[in-house]
Amino acid sequence: MKVVILAGGLSPEREISFSSGTHIANALMENGHEVMLADIYLGSLNTMFPLEYHQKKDGYTYSYMISKKEPNLEEVKLLKKDKSLISEEVLMECKKADKVFLALHGSIGENGKLQSLLDIYGISYTGSSALGSMLAMHKDVAKRLMAFNGIITPKWKYFHLEREGIKGVSYPCVLKPCSNGSSIGVSMLQNEEELQDALKNVKDSEIIMEGKINGREFSVGILNGEALPIIEIIPKKDFYNYENKYQEGYTEEICPAHLKEEKAKELQDIALKVHRTLHLGNYSRIDFIMRNDGLIYCLEANSLPGMTPLSLLPKAGAVKGISYNELCEKILNESDNLN
Repeated sequence: MKVVILAGGLSPEREISFSSGTHIANALMENGHEVMLADIYLGSLNTMFPLEYHQKKDGYTYSYMISKKEPNLEEVKLLKKDKSLISEEVLMECKKADKVFLALHGSIGENGKLQSLLDIYGISYTGSSALGSMLAMHKDVAKRLMAFNGIITPKWKYFHLEREGIKGVSYPCVLKPCSNGSSIGVSMLQNEEELQDALKNVKDSEIIMEGKINGREFSVGILNGEALPIIEIIPKKDFYNYENKYQEGYTEEICPAHLKEEKAKELQDIALKVHRTLHLGNYSRIDFIMRNDGLIYCLEANSLPGMTPLSLLPKAGAVKGISYNELCEKILNESDNLN
């Protein structure tokens, strides 16, 4: 099968996407596919990933290392003359491929816009549909749907910074951009002074202010309608931020999590309910915090979970007996968007 893997993009999660994409590409080549890894934003302007196919027999391998800090997107913009978010030459390659594997995180990769475009051209792709992607990506919309369907999520307030000021905030709280992942732009706030400092660095016009819940943090992967083994996440310092997620040794991850059987099943059942409520596809990852009294709060859903060496979904798959290469093959062949 000829597979184009889309990565990069003009997203704060650009580097994570490249790491995911390189590992997916190597796995699919080992599985016997012809693979092209493409930067959806820069196309051939990204000389690290030329627009050409590779196979296992070539002996070629992709590699990429994530830096400790998120990328400077203004510098990335300077590499391209036009303002299009999708390279026309990359789109042409997608049209010719047998399937497109979405290794994108954040931005157009997860908000449904890319999926809508691929639908228009009849291009088959992995992951969730345009609808599911949009619902999961926008935190205010996702939390409204969760609350309506009886899924407990921390109380929150939505603010559009270009239209209104922020008022009525209770502390401690968590500031989150509405449409970012990887904890980019997230701030833990104790008072008004910390809020004002955090707002100076906010790049998104839409945010939510979420009540801070203290407890144990868990993540549950979903694959083909089944909840995978639960992972408990324990950062060694601060919270599960960008640096702690993607640097080796910064976070302890326990899988399967040390939970009583009935509590583990409750957590997995809620994860499946969130997945279905948000109309997600054949795989996702749902994040939770459980209070000391056992009450479970859903934080968010990820429609295109990370596939880096430190990512949670591959770790949960491995505990289930699913190798990384098998996981990539299942995602490739069993995606259920109807294209």
